[in-house]
Amino acid sequence: MKIGELARRSGLSAHTIRYYERIGLLPYADRDGSRQRDYDASILTWIEFLSRLKTTGMPIREMLRYAALRAAGPATGSERQHLLEAHRETVRARIAEWQACLAVLDAKIAGYADAETRIDDHAASLHPERPQPERPLPGRPASGRLPSSGTRKPARTRSARAG
Repeated sequence: MKIGELARRSGLSAHTIRYYERIGLLPYADRDGSRQRDYDASILTWIEFLSRLKTTGMPIREMLRYAALRAAGPATGSERQHLLEAHRETVRARIAEWQACLAVLDAKIAGYADAETRIDDHAASLHPERPQPERPLPGRPASGRLPSSGTRKPARTRSARAG
């Protein structure tokens, strides 16, 4: 497969593929008769794995270390395992940190919802004879109607009717 198709199928740019090849994350591709890179489809599995390592925050230097161990063959299996286990612990710590951040956001959002309810309840207790405004549905303005799509004619104003 040519570099353009590999880029399309992998989601990486051709520039990134060449860079990864140059630094050693990807093995050098075979060349065809016209000296163009010719990749085997199996490289997509490796690129997907690298993408997951990158997404989970593994530094490129560690990705390079893993790639070099992989290229060295099966004898490096336990070293690769240890490298991935250490990275897994880093990912778990990040997930725990993100969950703590999410809990803070949830609490803050709930606080705003509670405050709005308290304000409405307070207003109702001060003026029980006044009808309370309805809360709009999510994604709808306070009027409860969806905004116009712009296809209706504008309402005529008093000055338009007079002339």
